Amino acid sequence: MIKQLKKRSFSFFGSLRIPVWFILTALAMALVVVVSSCSGSSSNQTQDSNQTANKPATIKIDYAYYNPVSLVLKEKGWLEEEFSKDQVKVEWVLSLGSNKALQLLNSRSIDFGSTAGAAALIGKANGNPIKSIYVYSKPEWTALVTTANSSINKVEDLKGKRVAVTQGTDPHVFLLRALDQAGLSVKDIELIPLQHKDGKAALEKGDVDAWGGLDPLMAQTELEKGSRLFFRDANLNTYGVLNVREEFAKEYPSYVERVLAIYEKARKWSVDNPDELKQTLVKESKLTDAVAAKQLERTDLSNSVIGKEQETAINAAGDVLLKSGVIKNSVNVGQVLGDLIDPQFVEKVSKK
Repeated sequence: MIKQLKKRSFSFFGSLRIPVWFILTALAMALVVVVSSCSGSSSNQTQDSNQTANKPATIKIDYAYYNPVSLVLKEKGWLEEEFSKDQVKVEWVLSLGSNKALQLLNSRSIDFGSTAGAAALIGKANGNPIKSIYVYSKPEWTALVTTANSSINKVEDLKGKRVAVTQGTDPHVFLLRALDQAGLSVKDIELIPLQHKDGKAALEKGDVDAWGGLDPLMAQTELEKGSRLFFRDANLNTYGVLNVREEFAKEYPSYVERVLAIYEKARKWSVDNPDELKQTLVKESKLTDAVAAKQLERTDLSNSVIGKEQETAINAAGDVLLKSGVIKNSVNVGQVLGDLIDPQFVEKVSKK
């Protein structure tokens, strides 16, 4: 058969005759080139895809008035500077409370969110897939607040009273723990669930008798309206923690480390430049100098490593959260905490 093909030929352009074997050889060589080209293209596409998969298109991070370090980070543009070389965008989202930050994390609207430690525990216990990876502050940012002329002077005086608080936040946990210490429970008061800003307004209008306050709003009503912080206990405040979505941390661990490295830069700058930090808080939150100073007076920025100390504080809050029904009795708080707190990223950053 081959011999017959070699003897055969085709006529092109009139008198020009080309042997069949020559045509077949040319076609085979062309096919090899095409296959090689496609294979190379496919390899390049796979490589490009892998490179894209190793970095996020955008890092979505929150800023909050109760987290002054986040305000510095946003103002300085250090994250944008760090990730511009990777062509990774940075998107800022305002969190108006721990509960809002947790909602944003759960809906994948942000990758990093600022909450209180106890609030992160509540979120994790309810199935929010997050890790607490960094301490941005140790604040006394909540207390129980009433008006200047109120007859309320101690926690026991809250019995039968209307108390505003933002559920799922440190002020909520603080209120529950204060009531528990006084031999009361949430059943002994009329709890009015309001977001922080609305709770402050309700107190000042006289619509509620007391409010579980949060700085800087608490400092504002204290200084500008004469509102009284009638119950304070810094040890009942849980830490300010930065949380990351588990999926993001698993997919982009190096980017988590880099975000924390820049966070550390902003925290250290804040410690070294208290006057500039106050001005940043004033500018971003539209507060007066006096209110900003009062908030920062109650905010300790000296440590960022998360670990056993935070776990102990949050676990103590967890006991009351179980007792009050905020966390289901079926939840193992110790196990949830063990899965929530993840110090590996900040420990690597602190060693550099």
